[in-house]
Amino acid sequence: MVYGAIDLHLRSSQIRIIDAAGGVIRERRVVTSPAALVAAFAELGTMRVLLESGTESEWVAQVLEAAGHTVVVADPNYLPMYGERQRKVKTDRRDVAALAEANRRGWYRAAHRTSAAQRAVRQQLRTRRHLVRLRSGTMSVLRALLRQCGYRLPAGSPERGPARLAALTLPAALGETVAPLRRTLETLNEEIAALDAQCETLAAADTVVQRLQTVPGVGPVVALTFRAYVDDVGRFASASQVSAAMGLVPREASSAERRHRGHITKAGPSELRSLLVQAAWACWRSKRSGSLHAWAQGVAGRRGRRIAVVGLARRLSRILYALWRDQSVFVAATLAAA
Repeated sequence: MVYGAIDLHLRSSQIRIIDAAGGVIRERRVVTSPAALVAAFAELGTMRVLLESGTESEWVAQVLEAAGHTVVVADPNYLPMYGERQRKVKTDRRDVAALAEANRRGWYRAAHRTSAAQRAVRQQLRTRRHLVRLRSGTMSVLRALLRQCGYRLPAGSPERGPARLAALTLPAALGETVAPLRRTLETLNEEIAALDAQCETLAAADTVVQRLQTVPGVGPVVALTFRAYVDDVGRFASASQVSAAMGLVPREASSAERRHRGHITKAGPSELRSLLVQAAWACWRSKRSGSLHAWAQGVAGRRGRRIAVVGLARRLSRILYALWRDQSVFVAATLAAA
Protein backbone atom coordinates (compact mmCIF):
# COMPACT_ATOMS: atom_id res chain seq x y z
CA MET A 1 0.00 0.00 0.00
CA VAL A 2 1.07 3.58 -0.66
CA TYR A 3 0.73 6.35 1.94
CA GLY A 4 0.60 10.10 1.40
CA ALA A 5 0.86 13.14 3.64
CA ILE A 6 0.44 16.88 3.26
CA ASP A 7 1.93 19.64 5.39
CA LEU A 8 -0.76 22.09 4.40
CA HIS A 9 -0.25 25.85 4.07
CA LEU A 10 -2.16 28.71 2.50
CA ARG A 11 -0.10 29.27 -0.66
CA SER A 12 2.09 26.19 -1.05
CA SER A 13 2.21 22.83 0.70
CA GLN A 14 4.76 20.06 1.18
CA ILE A 15 3.66 16.57 0.07
CA ARG A 16 5.29 13.19 0.63
CA ILE A 17 4.37 9.71 -0.59
CA ILE A 18 5.97 6.57 0.82
CA ASP A 19 5.57 2.83 0.24
CA ALA A 20 4.73 0.09 2.76
CA ALA A 21 8.38 -0.14 3.85
CA GLY A 22 8.72 3.60 4.39
CA GLY A 23 10.67 4.30 1.21
CA VAL A 24 10.08 7.69 -0.36
CA ILE A 25 8.27 7.52 -3.69
CA ARG A 26 7.58 11.20 -4.20
CA GLU A 27 8.31 14.39 -2.31
CA ARG A 28 7.77 17.90 -3.57
CA ARG A 29 6.35 21.31 -2.80
CA VAL A 30 3.17 22.19 -4.68
CA VAL A 31 0.82 25.13 -4.97
CA THR A 32 -2.16 24.78 -2.63
CA SER A 33 -4.79 24.52 -5.34
CA PRO A 34 -7.20 21.71 -6.31
CA ALA A 35 -5.49 20.93 -9.60
CA ALA A 36 -1.95 20.92 -8.18
CA LEU A 37 -2.88 18.72 -5.23
CA VAL A 38 -4.71 16.18 -7.38
CA ALA A 39 -1.75 16.05 -9.79
CA ALA A 40 0.71 15.57 -6.90
CA PHE A 41 -1.00 12.31 -5.88
CA ALA A 42 -1.79 11.09 -9.40
CA GLU A 43 -0.38 8.07 -11.29
CA LEU A 44 0.25 6.01 -8.14
CA GLY A 45 -3.21 4.57 -7.65
CA THR A 46 -5.51 5.27 -4.75
CA MET A 47 -3.90 5.78 -1.36
CA ARG A 48 -4.57 6.97 2.17
CA VAL A 49 -3.60 10.62 2.60
CA LEU A 50 -3.06 12.21 6.00
CA LEU A 51 -3.26 15.93 6.75
CA GLU A 52 -3.74 17.98 9.89
CA SER A 53 -7.05 19.56 10.75
CA GLY A 54 -7.09 23.28 9.95
CA THR A 55 -8.80 26.07 8.03
CA GLU A 56 -7.94 24.61 4.62
CA SER A 57 -8.24 20.92 5.49
CA GLU A 58 -11.89 20.27 4.62
CA TRP A 59 -11.85 21.49 1.02
CA VAL A 60 -8.52 19.75 0.41
CA ALA A 61 -9.95 16.50 1.81
CA GLN A 62 -13.01 16.77 -0.42
CA VAL A 63 -10.88 17.40 -3.51
CA LEU A 64 -8.68 14.36 -2.88
CA GLU A 65 -11.65 12.16 -2.00
CA ALA A 66 -13.26 13.13 -5.27
CA ALA A 67 -10.06 11.91 -6.96
CA GLY A 68 -10.56 8.49 -5.34
CA HIS A 69 -8.20 8.68 -2.36
CA THR A 70 -8.99 7.95 1.28
CA VAL A 71 -8.32 11.05 3.35
CA VAL A 72 -7.71 11.22 7.09
CA VAL A 73 -8.00 14.67 8.68
CA ALA A 74 -5.97 14.21 11.86
CA ASP A 75 -6.07 15.93 15.23
CA PRO A 76 -2.88 18.07 15.41
CA ASN A 77 -2.89 17.83 19.22
CA TYR A 78 -2.17 14.09 19.12
CA LEU A 79 1.53 14.02 20.05
CA PRO A 80 2.37 10.43 18.98
CA MET A 81 1.71 11.54 15.39
CA TYR A 82 4.97 13.51 15.50
CA GLY A 83 7.09 10.73 16.98
CA GLU A 84 9.56 10.83 14.08
CA ARG A 85 10.10 14.59 14.24
CA GLN A 86 12.95 16.18 16.18
CA ARG A 87 11.63 18.78 18.59
CA LYS A 88 14.41 21.35 18.15
CA VAL A 89 14.43 21.26 14.34
CA LYS A 90 11.13 22.06 12.68
CA THR A 91 10.78 22.38 8.91
CA ASP A 92 8.01 21.57 6.47
CA ARG A 93 9.99 18.62 5.14
CA ARG A 94 10.44 17.17 8.63
CA ASP A 95 6.78 17.76 9.43
CA VAL A 96 5.51 16.01 6.32
CA ALA A 97 7.96 13.15 6.89
CA ALA A 98 6.55 12.67 10.38
CA LEU A 99 2.99 12.78 9.04
CA ALA A 100 3.74 10.24 6.32
CA GLU A 101 5.29 7.84 8.83
CA ALA A 102 2.36 8.33 11.20
CA ASN A 103 0.04 7.50 8.32
CA ARG A 104 1.96 4.31 7.53
CA ARG A 105 2.05 3.14 11.14
CA GLY A 106 -1.40 4.34 12.16
CA TRP A 107 -0.05 6.84 14.68
CA TYR A 108 -2.85 9.36 14.32
CA ARG A 109 -6.22 10.28 15.78
CA ALA A 110 -8.83 11.32 13.25
CA ALA A 111 -10.49 14.66 13.92
CA HIS A 112 -14.23 15.08 13.59
CA ARG A 113 -15.24 16.45 10.21
CA THR A 114 -18.30 18.63 10.54
CA SER A 115 -21.19 17.87 8.21
CA ALA A 116 -21.86 20.20 5.28
CA ALA A 117 -25.13 21.41 6.81
CA GLN A 118 -23.53 22.38 10.11
CA ARG A 119 -20.51 23.94 8.38
CA ALA A 120 -22.95 26.27 6.65
CA VAL A 121 -24.58 27.12 9.98
CA ARG A 122 -21.16 27.78 11.52
CA GLN A 123 -20.29 30.18 8.71
CA GLN A 124 -23.57 32.03 9.18
CA LEU A 125 -23.06 32.28 12.93
CA ARG A 126 -19.49 33.45 12.41
CA THR A 127 -20.71 36.20 10.10
CA ARG A 128 -23.26 37.29 12.69
CA ARG A 129 -20.64 37.23 15.45
CA HIS A 130 -18.32 39.44 13.40
CA LEU A 131 -21.07 41.98 12.71
CA VAL A 132 -22.04 42.07 16.40
CA ARG A 133 -18.43 42.78 17.32
CA LEU A 134 -18.24 45.52 14.70
CA ARG A 135 -21.38 47.07 16.16
CA SER A 136 -19.96 46.94 19.69
CA GLY A 137 -16.74 48.55 18.50
CA THR A 138 -18.63 51.25 16.64
CA MET A 139 -20.71 52.05 19.72
CA SER A 140 -17.56 52.34 21.81
CA VAL A 141 -15.95 54.78 19.38
CA LEU A 142 -19.16 56.80 19.19
CA ARG A 143 -19.44 57.07 22.97
CA ALA A 144 -15.79 58.11 23.26
CA LEU A 145 -16.13 60.87 20.65
CA LEU A 146 -19.22 62.26 22.36
CA ARG A 147 -17.62 62.18 25.81
CA GLN A 148 -14.58 64.10 24.54
CA CYS A 149 -16.94 66.95 23.70
CA GLY A 150 -19.01 66.79 26.88
CA TYR A 151 -21.92 64.70 25.60
CA ARG A 152 -23.10 61.27 26.68
CA LEU A 153 -25.12 58.73 24.76
CA PRO A 154 -27.90 57.37 27.01
CA ALA A 155 -27.68 53.70 27.89
CA GLY A 156 -29.80 51.26 25.96
CA SER A 157 -29.76 48.51 23.38
CA PRO A 158 -27.45 48.86 20.36
CA GLU A 159 -30.50 48.54 18.10
CA ARG A 160 -31.75 51.87 19.45
CA GLY A 161 -28.33 53.52 19.28
CA PRO A 162 -28.99 55.60 16.15
CA ALA A 163 -32.31 56.81 17.58
CA ARG A 164 -30.69 57.83 20.88
CA LEU A 165 -27.98 59.65 18.95
CA ALA A 166 -30.55 61.50 16.85
CA ALA A 167 -32.23 62.73 20.03
CA LEU A 168 -29.05 64.56 21.11
CA THR A 169 -28.57 68.20 20.11
CA LEU A 170 -25.01 68.26 18.83
CA PRO A 171 -22.89 71.05 17.29
CA ALA A 172 -22.78 70.86 13.51
CA ALA A 173 -19.09 69.89 13.40
CA LEU A 174 -19.53 67.05 15.90
CA GLY A 175 -22.67 65.89 14.10
CA GLU A 176 -20.73 65.61 10.85
CA THR A 177 -17.95 63.71 12.63
CA VAL A 178 -20.23 61.04 14.06
CA ALA A 179 -22.56 60.81 11.05
CA PRO A 180 -20.53 57.97 9.40
CA LEU A 181 -20.73 56.02 12.66
CA ARG A 182 -24.50 56.52 12.82
CA ARG A 183 -24.90 55.26 9.26
CA THR A 184 -22.64 52.31 10.03
CA LEU A 185 -24.76 51.40 13.06
CA GLU A 186 -27.94 51.57 11.00
CA THR A 187 -26.49 49.25 8.38
CA LEU A 188 -25.13 46.83 10.97
CA ASN A 189 -28.47 46.74 12.78
CA GLU A 190 -30.25 45.86 9.56
CA GLU A 191 -27.78 43.10 8.68
CA ILE A 192 -27.80 41.62 12.18
CA ALA A 193 -31.61 41.69 12.28
CA ALA A 194 -31.71 39.82 8.96
CA LEU A 195 -29.26 37.20 10.27
CA ASP A 196 -31.27 36.86 13.49
CA ALA A 197 -34.37 36.18 11.41
CA GLN A 198 -32.47 33.51 9.47
CA CYS A 199 -31.32 31.94 12.74
CA GLU A 200 -34.87 31.80 14.01
CA THR A 201 -35.96 30.12 10.78
CA LEU A 202 -33.16 27.55 11.05
CA ALA A 203 -34.01 26.92 14.69
CA ALA A 204 -37.69 26.41 13.95
CA ALA A 205 -36.86 23.82 11.27
CA ASP A 206 -34.49 21.78 13.46
CA THR A 207 -36.07 19.51 16.09
CA VAL A 208 -32.79 19.18 17.99
CA VAL A 209 -32.46 22.95 18.30
CA GLN A 210 -36.07 23.19 19.45
CA ARG A 211 -35.35 20.73 22.27
CA LEU A 212 -32.24 22.65 23.29
CA GLN A 213 -34.22 25.88 23.51
CA THR A 214 -36.41 24.43 26.26
CA VAL A 215 -33.48 25.04 28.65
CA PRO A 216 -33.74 28.41 30.47
CA GLY A 217 -31.40 31.04 29.03
CA VAL A 218 -30.85 29.15 25.77
CA GLY A 219 -32.14 30.95 22.68
CA PRO A 220 -31.75 30.28 18.93
CA VAL A 221 -28.14 31.52 18.69
CA VAL A 222 -26.90 29.49 21.67
CA ALA A 223 -28.79 26.38 20.55
CA LEU A 224 -27.63 26.64 16.94
CA THR A 225 -24.02 27.20 18.03
CA PHE A 226 -24.11 24.16 20.30
CA ARG A 227 -25.74 22.07 17.57
CA ALA A 228 -23.20 23.17 14.96
CA TYR A 229 -20.21 22.45 17.20
CA VAL A 230 -21.32 19.02 18.45
CA ASP A 231 -22.71 18.09 15.01
CA ASP A 232 -22.93 14.38 15.86
CA VAL A 233 -24.04 13.69 19.42
CA GLY A 234 -22.71 10.14 19.16
CA ARG A 235 -19.09 11.29 18.99
CA PHE A 236 -19.17 12.04 22.72
CA ALA A 237 -19.50 9.14 25.13
CA SER A 238 -20.67 11.22 28.08
CA ALA A 239 -21.80 14.66 29.16
CA SER A 240 -18.49 15.20 30.96
CA GLN A 241 -16.65 14.79 27.66
CA VAL A 242 -18.77 17.56 26.16
CA SER A 243 -18.03 20.04 28.95
CA ALA A 244 -14.33 19.14 28.73
CA ALA A 245 -14.30 19.67 24.95
CA MET A 246 -15.80 23.13 25.50
CA GLY A 247 -13.12 24.08 28.01
CA LEU A 248 -15.52 24.36 30.94
CA VAL A 249 -13.76 21.94 33.28
CA PRO A 250 -11.07 23.05 35.76
CA ARG A 251 -7.39 22.52 35.18
CA GLU A 252 -5.94 19.88 37.43
CA ALA A 253 -2.45 19.08 38.69
CA SER A 254 -2.80 16.17 41.08
CA SER A 255 -0.33 13.56 42.22
CA ALA A 256 -0.48 11.00 45.04
CA GLU A 257 -2.22 12.68 48.00
CA ARG A 258 -1.97 16.16 46.48
CA ARG A 259 -4.95 17.40 44.47
CA HIS A 260 -5.01 20.87 42.95
CA ARG A 261 -7.67 22.32 40.66
CA GLY A 262 -7.40 25.70 39.01
CA HIS A 263 -9.32 27.83 36.53
CA ILE A 264 -11.18 26.26 33.62
CA THR A 265 -9.05 25.01 30.72
CA LYS A 266 -10.71 27.24 28.09
CA ALA A 267 -10.05 24.57 25.47
CA GLY A 268 -12.26 24.22 22.41
CA PRO A 269 -14.58 26.84 20.86
CA SER A 270 -14.31 30.15 22.71
CA GLU A 271 -17.50 31.55 21.16
CA LEU A 272 -19.66 28.64 22.33
CA ARG A 273 -18.10 28.80 25.78
CA SER A 274 -18.84 32.52 25.97
CA LEU A 275 -22.45 31.97 24.87
CA LEU A 276 -22.96 29.28 27.51
CA VAL A 277 -21.64 31.64 30.18
CA GLN A 278 -24.07 34.31 28.93
CA ALA A 279 -26.89 31.77 29.12
CA ALA A 280 -25.78 30.94 32.67
CA TRP A 281 -25.97 34.62 33.64
CA ALA A 282 -29.51 34.71 32.22
CA CYS A 283 -30.41 31.73 34.43
CA TRP A 284 -28.78 33.45 37.40
CA ARG A 285 -30.84 36.62 36.94
CA SER A 286 -34.15 34.84 36.39
CA LYS A 287 -35.93 33.08 39.24
CA ARG A 288 -38.05 31.38 36.60
CA SER A 289 -35.05 29.14 35.95
CA GLY A 290 -36.27 27.10 38.91
CA SER A 291 -33.88 24.37 40.00
CA LEU A 292 -31.01 25.79 37.93
CA HIS A 293 -31.31 29.12 39.72
CA ALA A 294 -31.49 27.41 43.11
CA TRP A 295 -28.47 25.23 42.31
CA ALA A 296 -26.41 28.25 41.24
CA GLN A 297 -27.43 30.17 44.37
CA GLY A 298 -26.25 27.27 46.51
CA VAL A 299 -22.86 27.18 44.81
CA ALA A 300 -22.53 30.96 45.05
CA GLY A 301 -23.07 30.79 48.79
CA ARG A 302 -20.06 28.49 49.10
CA ARG A 303 -17.73 29.60 46.29
CA GLY A 304 -18.87 33.02 45.05
CA ARG A 305 -21.02 34.27 42.21
CA ARG A 306 -18.53 34.07 39.34
CA ILE A 307 -17.54 30.49 40.09
CA ALA A 308 -21.22 29.62 40.39
CA VAL A 309 -22.01 31.06 36.95
CA VAL A 310 -19.13 29.19 35.29
CA GLY A 311 -20.28 26.03 37.06
CA LEU A 312 -23.79 26.66 35.78
CA ALA A 313 -22.43 27.08 32.23
CA ARG A 314 -20.75 23.69 32.58
CA ARG A 315 -24.01 22.24 33.87
CA LEU A 316 -25.89 23.73 30.92
CA SER A 317 -23.50 22.11 28.44
CA ARG A 318 -24.19 18.73 30.03
CA ILE A 319 -27.94 19.26 30.10
CA LEU A 320 -27.96 20.25 26.41
CA TYR A 321 -26.00 17.14 25.52
CA ALA A 322 -28.35 14.92 27.56
CA LEU A 323 -31.47 16.42 25.96
CA TRP A 324 -30.06 15.82 22.49
CA ARG A 325 -28.86 12.30 23.31
CA ASP A 326 -32.15 11.27 24.94
CA GLN A 327 -34.36 13.20 22.47
CA SER A 328 -36.15 14.86 25.37
CA VAL A 329 -37.01 18.35 26.60
CA PHE A 330 -35.98 20.22 29.73
CA VAL A 331 -38.20 19.75 32.78
CA ALA A 332 -36.93 21.67 35.80
CA ALA A 333 -38.82 19.57 38.33
CA THR A 334 -37.03 16.39 37.24
CA LEU A 335 -33.55 17.86 36.77
CA ALA A 336 -30.97 15.23 37.67
CA ALA A 337 -27.45 15.91 38.91
CA ALA A 338 -25.03 16.58 36.05
